[in-house]
Amino acid sequence: MIRIGLLSEDSALQPLLSSALGKEFRVQLAVDEDDITQLTNAGEFDVLILDLSSNNGSLQERIDSSRRMLASQVPAVVMADDGLRSAALELVRLGAYGYCRRPPSIRELKAMLCRASENSALKRQLQTVQQLAEVVTGCDRLIGSSPQIQQVYQLVHRVANLNASVLVCGESGTGKELIARAIHNLGSRSDRPFVAVFCGAIPETLIEAELFGHEKGAFTGTVGAREGYFEQARDGTLFLDEIGDLSLHTQVKLLRVLQQMEFSRLGSNRLIPLRARLIFATHQDLAKLVEEGKFRQDLYYRINVMRITSPALADHPEDIPQIAMHYLGHYARLFQKPMESIAPDAMTMLLNYPWPGNVRELENTIQRAIILAPGMTIRPEDLPLNMHADKIIDISEYNPEGSFERQLRDYKVKLAMDAVRDNNGNKTLAARSLGISRAYLHRLIRLAEPDSIFEQNNMGSASA
Repeated sequence: MIRIGLLSEDSALQPLLSSALGKEFRVQLAVDEDDITQLTNAGEFDVLILDLSSNNGSLQERIDSSRRMLASQVPAVVMADDGLRSAALELVRLGAYGYCRRPPSIRELKAMLCRASENSALKRQLQTVQQLAEVVTGCDRLIGSSPQIQQVYQLVHRVANLNASVLVCGESGTGKELIARAIHNLGSRSDRPFVAVFCGAIPETLIEAELFGHEKGAFTGTVGAREGYFEQARDGTLFLDEIGDLSLHTQVKLLRVLQQMEFSRLGSNRLIPLRARLIFATHQDLAKLVEEGKFRQDLYYRINVMRITSPALADHPEDIPQIAMHYLGHYARLFQKPMESIAPDAMTMLLNYPWPGNVRELENTIQRAIILAPGMTIRPEDLPLNMHADKIIDISEYNPEGSFERQLRDYKVKLAMDAVRDNNGNKTLAARSLGISRAYLHRLIRLAEPDSIFEQNNMGSASA
């Protein structure tokens, strides 16, 4: 519910607006500036309506009091008839959110009040996030306050000082390496090496030599002995990313190392103790790879001692402002370009975007916007074209309820379900029409609950 503070001398206006705006709005009348100021300071209102009409000849007093109300943190919408349009526009120039003719178009007034309330909430959130971003340094920190990220924090703290293997799962770009680094930094090995290895980038012919090292002459082309990643990690942490990309042959070698806790360089029989703590990561479903015979079951059980899932950014959009402000501060310093904020309209676009590339895509978007922005604020025009309003479907007939995050979630689910219906139940075509991945479409469909904006039986008509 949006709480409206109405400053007006017309006592009949309050019941008229209450009835016309509906149950989504609560309108409270205040006849003088002191009354509405006291209620505003107490946090009673989300938006103010400043009515310039006057029944007793005190129009100038009403204009002056309206001007003083603009100093409030609560956004104000000015209502005036055509004869007072110039005065209303002057108040808009001085800081009022918008101007509405009297008598108002209820549809336009509703839209303006909703936008004003959302922008106000975003500004407050950005102020809080900016304060948090100022105390966060370095891009190796996990950022977020959502329940999903809080759960990751808890698991990281639980395993930090244990020597048990950890498997970090999640989509590409969700920050799996950040989780691994957090485990390392919080544990007793924090002053020792952290070695990250991207298994998918090493050719199959070189993977064993890279992991275990080799002696001089172990194979054609070697000019000397070399330590592998297992040795380089020493008493620290070895992070093996995309473990699902290893061949079955290499998986056998790795399994033996984990079982015996020792290894040897290629071309040598000398056994070297495994002292490093191992953390594994993958964006693939390893259990499915086991069923398909592409991943060894015994190795899967060996590495899946403790499992941490890195959530997709679309699953915790409430963290987008905090993450975006962190990258804004970091890359503004890196590029030596002073940046202060992200405009509310631009932040709304970031919140509405599905982020198929997850946090990595958000990071790249902020970098690009900093480069393009002419001033110290990221504006909507500084963001990629695929995030702009012409890519968003009209929502004039959509009437959401609940918190901002709930409305945003339900609207995304509505788009997903409509797309599935429009494509005769074909989810692949539905995802393509929305410009999102099929996996993300499935997540949106699963969010459809009996108490959401849809009827549950709508889901039954959607088939692959």
